[in-house]
Amino acid sequence: MKNEKYLIRAGKLVTVSEKYGTLYDGAFVVQEGKIIEVGYFPIVIENYPDIKIIDYSDYVITPSLVDCHTHVLEYAPSTIYPVTEDTHLLGGTALILKVLSSGITALGEQICGHPNANYGKSDYSKLIENMPIDIVFSISTISIGLPELVHFSGLTGSKILDKSSLISDQIIEGLIEFSDYPGENIFINATPANFEEEYVPKAGEIIYSQDELIKISEAFHGKNKKIGCHVGGKEAIDMAINANFNVIHHGHGIDDEQVQKVLNKSIIVVATPLGGTHLTPNSPEEIVNLVEKGVVVAISTDAYLPPSNKASWLRFMDNSLKGPESLMLISNPTMEILRENGWNENDILKLITLNPAKVLQKDDCYGSIEVGKDANFLVSNGIPGLEITNDDDILQVFFRGKKVISK
Repeated sequence: MKNEKYLIRAGKLVTVSEKYGTLYDGAFVVQEGKIIEVGYFPIVIENYPDIKIIDYSDYVITPSLVDCHTHVLEYAPSTIYPVTEDTHLLGGTALILKVLSSGITALGEQICGHPNANYGKSDYSKLIENMPIDIVFSISTISIGLPELVHFSGLTGSKILDKSSLISDQIIEGLIEFSDYPGENIFINATPANFEEEYVPKAGEIIYSQDELIKISEAFHGKNKKIGCHVGGKEAIDMAINANFNVIHHGHGIDDEQVQKVLNKSIIVVATPLGGTHLTPNSPEEIVNLVEKGVVVAISTDAYLPPSNKASWLRFMDNSLKGPESLMLISNPTMEILRENGWNENDILKLITLNPAKVLQKDDCYGSIEVGKDANFLVSNGIPGLEITNDDDILQVFFRGKKVISK
């Protein structure tokens, strides 16, 4: 199907496009994996009278989802499956199928260095090169808040580093060269890293000085690369803003004054309602405040994580690790509030489609249904995250025009 020309007809087409918005009895034409025309079905079909029609008149069609902050390939396999280093990559392959089944066709994957899996970006890139998914990599240094802080780097695999190595020219130049997008390149705070609180007493400790962060940020910008950070808490968020980081991941505890500074500097915020830092994660009200102030916000899972016990708004029945399949559910409370506040469903859906694509610097390729973009879309029983939260309601998933999931 990828190389043929065909027309998709939708009962309701939510394009996440300012040009098209929502089209009832909408349609778009796909050729060689790209969208070449969008409009109302009766109009589009006049231009393509003999085209093959795939009729989804009883369903909703939207762009496929984007999860722009994950640890699916590096950290998740050994926490989900009983893998060894020899079967680690096999575990990652299995998890990608779960990602696709959840309606997600693009990930922002963090490579931070792993104590028990000595793999790097080249290994993961080779693993996915023939998979029907777009994975964009961020290379990071990571500090884990154990009683004695432990530092790793996505450049040095399972080797434990000292603090001085984190700011060395060799490490910083490597982060710049091998990062494809501004993920959590720098952990300004030590992370809990999925451990119980008693095991990570130094989680939240600030690792860098302001001068060090400015130097690192300027090094990225000097190479025309954007930089992102893992950060939480007022002091650390101020440091990120003052160092001109382009993307703040988590930003737990951000206050209104900082929101205004983020807006003024066009900083994107990747909100993670599941958790990810030592602080209470982004609440629906906090995310709505960011959106309504005009900040570009993407919601992401930081998968795989256990749901934070500090987040009373999460709707889980257990504390098991949650993956990308939770993206719609953790986004739903925020999306519902925005709808109640009068927001258009296309703008709401941007939180898990177009905005995370912007974080990945791929919004010219996907994130909305528009002419010239990849034909990455979902056939479902409702608008993901807003009307449906269970991935059983996502019936079919298309990647670059090819159907890759069918339920």
